[in-house]
Amino acid sequence: MVCLALWLALVGGGAYLFFAERELLKGELAGAFSVSVVLGGAVYLLLGCLRGFTLIPATYLVLAAMAFLPPVTLFALTLLGILISSASIYYFSEWLELDAYFRRKHAAGVARVTGVLQRHQLPIIIAWSFFPLAPTDLICYVCGVLRVDFWKFIFGVLVGEGAICALYIFLGDQALHWAGWR
Repeated sequence: MVCLALWLALVGGGAYLFFAERELLKGELAGAFSVSVVLGGAVYLLLGCLRGFTLIPATYLVLAAMAFLPPVTLFALTLLGILISSASIYYFSEWLELDAYFRRKHAAGVARVTGVLQRHQLPIIIAWSFFPLAPTDLICYVCGVLRVDFWKFIFGVLVGEGAICALYIFLGDQALHWAGWR
């Protein structure tokens, strides 16, 4: 229960920063990137690693950092942050204790999702991770609770998130070039 309370505090703090103090967050990112690309990259990676626990999509961080980091660096740091965040959620899922709530309140739905996921693990993880409207952090949590093979899980997240992030980053970079902002 303590882990759930800490997680809720982290999510609340992240949501507050993201929604109420967005300009402060942008200013801190811009300040970090203006001092040093290495420091800015480190701040970006740290935010990417912690972002998963707030359930804020990685897309927002990617868009914020796109103007500051070269595309290949941004892509590598984004994927590293997503993989660390996903692995953390996978391993901490049992401590968050949300599965008992969902099993109690939505037993039929949980059974249906569990059955489908256990039969088609990799395709579902890849598709879920790629689909922009589905929070990847949720599939990380579900895979952790169901104890899906870690390497299969992390590979699926890498493929799905890698593909969608590559589209965002490299097409976004081209758009910045076309607009004359780079």
